[in-house]
Amino acid sequence: MNNSSPQPYNFKTQLPYYIELTRLNRPIGIYLLLWPTMWALWFAASGIPSLSVLFIFIAGVILMRSAGCVINDFADRKIDGHVKRTQDRPLPAGKVSSKETLILFGVICLSAFILVLFTNTLTIYLAFGGVFLAAIYPFMKRHTYLPQVFLGAAFAWSVPMAYTAETGELHKQAWLLYLITVLWTVAYDTMYAMVDRDDDIKVGVKSTAILFGKADRMVIAGIQTLVIAALCIVGNQASLGSFFFFSVVVAATLFVYQQHLIRNRDRDACFKAFLNNHWVGLAIFVGIALEYF
Repeated sequence: MNNSSPQPYNFKTQLPYYIELTRLNRPIGIYLLLWPTMWALWFAASGIPSLSVLFIFIAGVILMRSAGCVINDFADRKIDGHVKRTQDRPLPAGKVSSKETLILFGVICLSAFILVLFTNTLTIYLAFGGVFLAAIYPFMKRHTYLPQVFLGAAFAWSVPMAYTAETGELHKQAWLLYLITVLWTVAYDTMYAMVDRDDDIKVGVKSTAILFGKADRMVIAGIQTLVIAALCIVGNQASLGSFFFFSVVVAATLFVYQQHLIRNRDRDACFKAFLNNHWVGLAIFVGIALEYF
């Protein structure tokens, strides 16, 4: 007879697994979400934004990226165990329950929403769109070969929110930056998807890496070219000068380097190319900040 009883819940014991669920120990996603947000804040303010808005959006980026990772792991809980890169995540490894995961997602989203309440009405309305996009993205890979587009839409949503928080209105420039961010996200997340392509095909998960097939490098290069062209348009519209356009040249050079890395579609090299996009975002931000200094 088994007299053992379930172990009592211990938050201290579970905390490392919650951190792993949120990927706070792997901040690359925070950087990739943060840089377009910072671009938008500096453009909206024509310089340094108000400190309160800056704090709200930095904290909001960290929280919403964490929430996105949590709901992604919940959506993929029955898939991750079959994928080499994800088989040791807390959910497939049995370290946390589905109930814990959903509670954690709710707590993080609530915390982010409380931050938004300190902005204005239009930004609060837009926040509902951000939560919706973050919640549906993980499930798109079952229904469409374009989940990277949905991820881009979710990641870029902080751009219009930054404009409304800083200025109280939506400027047309916000939507061009939004489009740039969506395109850029599709490019780098396709590289990320190239890492898992073989496993994804086996388990039936869809992605742009699978959709593009052998044309993946060419399509990524085309998207990267569009990003560079659109950044030049933004710079001209905002009457920016040499600092900004030099940063665009740096970004273009990094894109070329990424193409070199993915030339053989090696898993580790594709992941390295994905990580390199942090420097693209940083370079563009530095160019914008120097222009408005």
